[in-house]
Amino acid sequence: MQRRAFLRAAVPTAAVGLAGCIGGSTPTDYDVGMGTKEFRPETLEVEAGTTATWLNTNKQGHSVTAYEGGLPDGVDYFASGGFDSEQTARDAWGDSSGGTLFEGQTFEHTFEVPGEYPYFCIPHETGGMVGSVVVTGETRTQRESATTTTS
Repeated sequence: MQRRAFLRAAVPTAAVGLAGCIGGSTPTDYDVGMGTKEFRPETLEVEAGTTATWLNTNKQGHSVTAYEGGLPDGVDYFASGGFDSEQTARDAWGDSSGGTLFEGQTFEHTFEVPGEYPYFCIPHETGGMVGSVVVTGETRTQRESATTTTS
């Protein structure tokens, strides 16, 4: 009987004590989560000028790597690891797992130009870990020009 009384008292106390350890350091402010072999959501729709944040919510390492040929004309390439081309990102992954986001790490990119931005996770691409950001609305420059013209 004493054992049951001890467990009734100890288990809730242990749970409260561990609450700060379970997910306490993981950011909760993100737009796209990364599961075992998926981006959640697979398609994110944002307005021009929005900064999107990806969070690795999984124990496996992942990357966020743009499909260079699918990006709108004239936009900067984006990839976790800061690579300037898809091939550079692929090479870095093959050489040293460059651009890896580990559990709890984030990657951000600001989308200024309307259009669709397809991307993938290098180690899980063949498993279907692909996604896209659809950017709607005017660019910040177009909005500023319209405001200046009407003033």
